[in-house]
Amino acid sequence: MPESQQRAPASAEDLHYFSTDSDLIDRAELSPDDLVQCVRVMAALREWQESARALSEASNRYMQLNESDMRAIRMMIRAQRQQQIVTPKDIAREVGISSASTTKLIDRLVAAGHLTRAPHPTDRRTTCIEVTPHTRRSAHETIGRQHARRFRVAAEMTPADRETIIRFLDALVDADVPQGDLAPHSTSAEAQHKDAD
Repeated sequence: MPESQQRAPASAEDLHYFSTDSDLIDRAELSPDDLVQCVRVMAALREWQESARALSEASNRYMQLNESDMRAIRMMIRAQRQQQIVTPKDIAREVGISSASTTKLIDRLVAAGHLTRAPHPTDRRTTCIEVTPHTRRSAHETIGRQHARRFRVAAEMTPADRETIIRFLDALVDADVPQGDLAPHSTSAEAQHKDAD
């Protein structure tokens, strides 16, 4: 039996909770085997998330950068590939930080030899930010090769399997939209506060 089919659920406690105890799951249409397989799917997903997180941390350590730095550099590499100009405002938008924090980020990465500044060709009020050839090559030969391995996994699947995975991941994106008290600008907490008044 393939290793992927032999993988056990995250724990016996998880299986027991999701298959018998949770009042948040409708189990009426699921057989015992369906329940076991659903938990195996969630366990496999969690294992991949942990693996992806470890890869991200290894990449950051190798490049000696933090997550915000890496996000900015990845965005700039993509932009340069498409011959797009990147400004500090673009970096701020990508990373989700203030203009002052963006200036500090750029200053730090320029000093470390990862980025360069150049005059903007049409706007004198701003500058162009580019990834240095050395950093681009380093990212390509390490992080790029790791991501290519992920692509090969998808490429080796059948079109039908890829479509199934796409539907599954799209559904997870929808399922992960924060609901109730977790939703942005949730009104339930505000309503409880007003009731208390």
